Amino acid sequence: MAAKIRKGDKVVVLSGRDRGRTGEVLEVRPAAERALVRGINMVKRHQKQTPQQEGGIISKEGTIHLSNLAIADPKDGKPTRVGFKFVGEGDARKKVRVAKRSGVEIDG
Repeated sequence: MAAKIRKGDKVVVLSGRDRGRTGEVLEVRPAAERALVRGINMVKRHQKQTPQQEGGIISKEGTIHLSNLAIADPKDGKPTRVGFKFVGEGDARKKVRVAKRSGVEIDG
C-alpha cells in the first residue's frame, strides 16, 4: 500500500499528551508503523559524554504511532484523511495524494 504519511509532511497529532499540536515529519519507520515528528513527544535521555558530544540530560523526539497522526489539510491546516488519484494521461500518469477534506493535492 502507498504511504499516506511521508517525510516532510505537516501532520496534526490526534491523541496523546501532544493532541492538537502540529509538526513536520522527520522520519517514518514503516516496519514499526511509527514516525518522528519535530517537537512532538519529547523525551529526556541521559547521555554519556563523548569527545563529540557533551554529557547530561538531553531532550529529543520520541516516535509516535502513525494511527495517532493525520495530515494537515493544505487549505486550512485541520486534520484530514488521505486519498489517491491519478493525474495526467497515458505514460505520464502519476499517482498523487489528495486531502479528502478539501480535495487539494498534497504533493504535486
